[in-house]
Amino acid sequence: MVKVTVCIGSSCHIKGSRFVVDQLRSLIKQNGLQEKVELKGAFCMSKCQQGVCTTVNGELYSVSPETVEEFFKNEILTRV
Repeated sequence: MVKVTVCIGSSCHIKGSRFVVDQLRSLIKQNGLQEKVELKGAFCMSKCQQGVCTTVNGELYSVSPETVEEFFKNEILTRV
């Protein structure tokens, strides 16, 4: 199971975390990965200056609404 966590704290929310979560949820569903990818939210990951903080199996990434599809392809699909 690939565990993906997206920060939904106030700073990341302003930077588009809701859109990132919605897009990831949609991409997971489109690819039939509901049983292989666990998507959840978390409050502040203490890296507010880096964009929407996201972890994949504990590894930290900075994602934006513009890069979410590339992030999904490179960091999530490759681990399933």
